[in-house]
Amino acid sequence: MGKAGLEDRRGRRKKDQTPRTELEQAQIKIEQLKHKLYLAELENALLKKLDEIERRDASRK
Repeated sequence: MGKAGLEDRRGRRKKDQTPRTELEQAQIKIEQLKHKLYLAELENALLKKLDEIERRDASRK
């Protein structure tokens, strides 16, 4: 494919691809929100663990 084959097209739709339906767009949005929630829960758990470790270290001093 030459130079065109080396282009970074990640995250881009094909030009001849049909537009997404409202249902497909809603499903994609749901998956994005689920992932965002997962990351927020992960961050929350990490911060709780960090707080626990800091309190434990402070009580030892």
